[in-house]
Amino acid sequence: MLTAERTGLLRGRYQLSADGQPVAVWDPSWWRTGGDFDVQGRRYQVRANGWGTKYRMLDETGGEVALVERAGRKHWTVRAGGRTFEFRRASIWGNQQDLLADGVRVGSLRRTSAWSGAIEADLPGMPLPVQICVVGVQIAIWQAQQSAAAAGS
Repeated sequence: MLTAERTGLLRGRYQLSADGQPVAVWDPSWWRTGGDFDVQGRRYQVRANGWGTKYRMLDETGGEVALVERAGRKHWTVRAGGRTFEFRRASIWGNQQDLLADGVRVGSLRRTSAWSGAIEADLPGMPLPVQICVVGVQIAIWQAQQSAAAAGS
């Protein structure tokens, strides 16, 4: 189980823990949608395209590790390590994304607290750096939605 807890109110940084042990800090980008993190001795960068629907996860050499496509849509995918992981938003109003295998729910990602922004992810079969990328993309999407809602009010 991967969890993410906001570390401060201003920047939107998150401490990520796997089974209760700290593993990384998601540090949002100042200039572009996405963020950076270090895990298992390697540095990764996650950046969105101009529309915020496609995110690329790059390692320190600039090599693509994962590609998130159709982010923020009802059905979206993550390609990494020669595999494709399929996700589906559980509800239009909810904050849960289901990980599917052959159309059957095998894992999930959900915000456990709207106030604190805490997140819980159970993403079996997915490498830890890719799990962190998926959580980071959801953080970026939820923060963009909150900003848009605040600007509209």
